[in-house]
Amino acid sequence: MTRPVRIATLSSHPEVRRRLALFASIGVVAAALIAGRGTARPADSAPLPSPPPAASGLTVVELFTSQGCNACPPANANLVTLSSRPDILALSWSVTYWDGLGWRDTFAQDAFTRRQRDYQRGLGTDNVWTPQVVVDGRDHVVGQRMAQIQGLIDRHRPFTGPTVQFRDGAVGFAGGAAPSVPADVWLVRYEPRPINVPVERGENGGRTLPHADVVRELVRLGDWRGQTIGYRLPPATRAGLATAVLVQAPNGGPILAAARG
Repeated sequence: MTRPVRIATLSSHPEVRRRLALFASIGVVAAALIAGRGTARPADSAPLPSPPPAASGLTVVELFTSQGCNACPPANANLVTLSSRPDILALSWSVTYWDGLGWRDTFAQDAFTRRQRDYQRGLGTDNVWTPQVVVDGRDHVVGQRMAQIQGLIDRHRPFTGPTVQFRDGAVGFAGGAAPSVPADVWLVRYEPRPINVPVERGENGGRTLPHADVVRELVRLGDWRGQTIGYRLPPATRAGLATAVLVQAPNGGPILAAARG
């Protein structure tokens, strides 16, 4: 006599149930924001959104650079190469402290210099300098050294922060290990295509410099303390920009979560 066989459905697996509940929670938050009600608590009746791509393997590679720095073009070229990889969120931050030496960087902002100053404290460096590459907010290296950059990428560890989901002009966060101090939630908007910039004066005068994933906007949306929460995304200041969000320990600390919009 043949014994009946119990077939477990995918949704009965505990880890799958946990993830489905997580995505449902994020969907509730985003829906509440879209409806104009601010952040919201999860509700059992929430429609289930499509799960976002897994982001545990996404590595954040940030380059601090300047068009006035003659050591920066090779580092810019390295970022151009890395920007084509789907497992990497590459971001190019143009700093301002070279601007008085013959050429004003066309992308530089004081906010980007402040971000590098935060990393000076967080990473314990003596000063700021270009070209500097920071990986996951945890390690840094000279931007021309592609082999060492790749070594840091290979050492990437899955983020411990929340799952991030974008939905209809809002972004939601749920799950993850609660940080010991509130983490910053940063909205980053950047140019999605490589840009070549002709430089007329300064150390790179007469050269055309490659740039990839040039950051145009950095906005602090709020904080994340381990709760399920969401934020509206403010309108972009220009058309055609790509969107990313970083959840990061304050004062140049490690990145806890990252996602593209």
